[in-house]
Amino acid sequence: MVDAVTTNTATSRVGAGNTMLASNFQTFLTLLTSQLKNQDPLSPVDSNQFTAQLTQMAGVEQQLLTNDLLTSLLGAQQSGGLGQAATYIGKDVTAGWAATTLKDGEATWSYELGKDATSATLQVVDGTGKVIWTGPAPELKDGVHDFTWDGKSTAGGQMPDGGVYSLKITAANAAGTIDSQVLTRGQITGVELYDGVPYLTVGNSILPMSSVIALQDHKPAAAPEDEPSALARAASALNPLNLFS
Repeated sequence: MVDAVTTNTATSRVGAGNTMLASNFQTFLTLLTSQLKNQDPLSPVDSNQFTAQLTQMAGVEQQLLTNDLLTSLLGAQQSGGLGQAATYIGKDVTAGWAATTLKDGEATWSYELGKDATSATLQVVDGTGKVIWTGPAPELKDGVHDFTWDGKSTAGGQMPDGGVYSLKITAANAAGTIDSQVLTRGQITGVELYDGVPYLTVGNSILPMSSVIALQDHKPAAAPEDEPSALARAASALNPLNLFS
């Protein structure tokens, strides 16, 4: 998110600087032209002073060109970020990101425990920071675990689809609080550009590329072994080797 602010601020400042320099440049030309027109023929402008003024004018013109170049470089940087993000499509990702959208009455996250815990509490928070649901974590062993929320509040009410919710976790053991974090895991299915920053689409989440902590080739879920068809079972039954089995 810091990158987004930095890029937009730089672009805005370059644009504002161009406007101011262009205005000053035009004013300078007007004043210089008026000075030359109205100078005293018997006491013309000193050549050294005139040269200094021309040098200043050239400096302003060079600054305008520099600002145009900076604007082009910023635009190229943003386009390059989107191109890099596009190469991630299809890969499996793990990101330090806790926000996702409730869809079909479900929202899924992962959480990681640094050590075995004796207790761990999960909280689902809405976009305003209000705690909607609180409950125990389903797994207390160290490592990464998945958690699916059914979209119901602690009081039992069903939250509407389309809302954005975040997960929080606190965990402890006999020695005290242990390190824990909420993760988003899944396959990257698309990329988008917001305020010059590339974001990745992972399931029902849209997360900044800067939040990615692990990336690997997609591993499809293992398909269950197909049961033999009725025809295959019949052929097997007629096999002479099976007649006396």
